[in-house]
Amino acid sequence: MPSLQYITRGCSKNTVDSQHILASLQSKFEIFSEGASDLPQVLDYVLINTCGFIGDAKEESVQVILEQVARKLAGQLSHIVVFGCLSQRYEAQMRELIPEVDAWFGARDNAAVVRYFGLEPCSDVERYRDDALPYAYLKISEGCDRRCSYCAIPFIRGPHRSVPIEKLVEEAKLLAQKGVKELILIAQDTSYYGLDIYRRRALAELLDRLSEIEDIHWLRIHYSYPADFPEDVLDRMANNPKVCRYMDIPLQHIADEVLSAMHRGVDGAWTRQLIATMREKVPGIVLRTTMIVGHPGEGRKEFSELLDFVQQARFERLGAFEYSEEEGTFAANNLRDSVQKATKARRKNKLMELQSEISYDFNLSRIGTQVEVLVDSYVDGYYVCRSEFESPEVDGEILLKYEAEAFVERGLSLDPSELVGRFICVKIVNANEYDLIAELV
Repeated sequence: MPSLQYITRGCSKNTVDSQHILASLQSKFEIFSEGASDLPQVLDYVLINTCGFIGDAKEESVQVILEQVARKLAGQLSHIVVFGCLSQRYEAQMRELIPEVDAWFGARDNAAVVRYFGLEPCSDVERYRDDALPYAYLKISEGCDRRCSYCAIPFIRGPHRSVPIEKLVEEAKLLAQKGVKELILIAQDTSYYGLDIYRRRALAELLDRLSEIEDIHWLRIHYSYPADFPEDVLDRMANNPKVCRYMDIPLQHIADEVLSAMHRGVDGAWTRQLIATMREKVPGIVLRTTMIVGHPGEGRKEFSELLDFVQQARFERLGAFEYSEEEGTFAANNLRDSVQKATKARRKNKLMELQSEISYDFNLSRIGTQVEVLVDSYVDGYYVCRSEFESPEVDGEILLKYEAEAFVERGLSLDPSELVGRFICVKIVNANEYDLIAELV
């Protein structure tokens, strides 16, 4: 059986794409993950899923490809196959610059990748998983109909295309059979879900259907757009115990001048009202957002307004990016990148310093509370856990030290690994700006 190693870069949506492709390849190939230690002396194939969204991500993907080229030239592997966003944007240039790659495919060519290996795509609800993680990402749509001025996603991924509810439910059931307890709903814009195939926003309906799956305990929403946000989703979050009181909603800015330049379709007043509505309808909700600093139109006044907004809104989680021109976007073609790089870096640092104080205050407020957590893994004597208020890979963690005597007293197994993937109740006893320390209740 030929050997194949896969490498995925970029967002969680790329992770799902890789898993769908590998599900079709696993019957013919012995598959190895990126960090596998038991690789054959000469690998037959390496399959690389790339990111082409922003400068740093593109550079990382190119570096990965070049590393595999070096392995090929050293006789450690035979074929390199590249797909994803980077080759969707730059296939012609990449073919010329890196001729050692045997095949290039775009971000919309999953079926073509499978056929390159002499196979037909299997059911599009099948997923290849070689980990024991109790959570999985569920990509509910592809592409985007928004036209944010700075974003290249619409012409990389194409227009918005929702996955029918029935297929998502089938995929979710298969994941549940493999031990998944939490589904994280992802898309370029989850709030847009259903408009193309149902002529209505159907995210709330999808949550209802997924929550009927007995072994799925948590449903978490990522990447929602603020314009025309479907408020019936908040009703589900407030009343359905399976829907985490957690929302990832990238706002990008608050100043009207910047939001207008970004083509976000909302202004500052709309944004403030939406945040107030979320906190009113879902008491205790945890909000994660993302901001862009240094976008054309952001002067000192606009950045000061952004700082004031973050201070007032008290987002429990916040990330920030420095604006960078992406060729082909409206901003790159029509707006002058007027903010100096050093100024962007300074503004980002200032924003994140403010956010670290807010995050620390939030974590301190949780000391003494009892929460249900999902145990993701066991590492060096500690359980790595999360509550409904922490999303994996982007948020902090709840760390629980394994103490055999205490666990036995509570009827838990002496084998630490047996607790992974289970829900337990813990008490928060300490905190820093990122992580929480807990003990068994």
